[in-house]
Amino acid sequence: MKKTIVATMMISLIAISSLGFKNGTSIQQGGISASVTRGKTVYAQYCLTCHQANAAGVPRMTPPLIKTKFVLGDKKQLITIILKGLTGEVEVGDDVYNGTMPTLKALTDQQVADVLSYVRNSFGNKASAVTAAEVKSVRAKIKP
Repeated sequence: MKKTIVATMMISLIAISSLGFKNGTSIQQGGISASVTRGKTVYAQYCLTCHQANAAGVPRMTPPLIKTKFVLGDKKQLITIILKGLTGEVEVGDDVYNGTMPTLKALTDQQVADVLSYVRNSFGNKASAVTAAEVKSVRAKIKP
């Protein structure tokens, strides 16, 4: 009898804990679909002017966000670019871009996660979502 109760409690705890997370994002935050939707709003406010509505960027100035290693590659590098900004030459494919991306460190961890999840899953891109916890971890390692 005791084994049955313990087993039932364990199964219940596993079921309850699995409801809290989906694909590494909290369901309280709405999951990846909600993150991408929120990210589209952040993109429109902070990124669209330079990277354009179609994410193609501006020749020789702002790199595209379409199927590039910066977007689809290491999430920590991408988060760092958002939090620290980027200045100087950037080579994407055979093209060189030389502009300045301002820091967006004033955005919350959730906003950064949302906009990066949006970019990584829009414009023909398909990559894993970025979580607020990942952003928080990278932010903690960046010196002010």
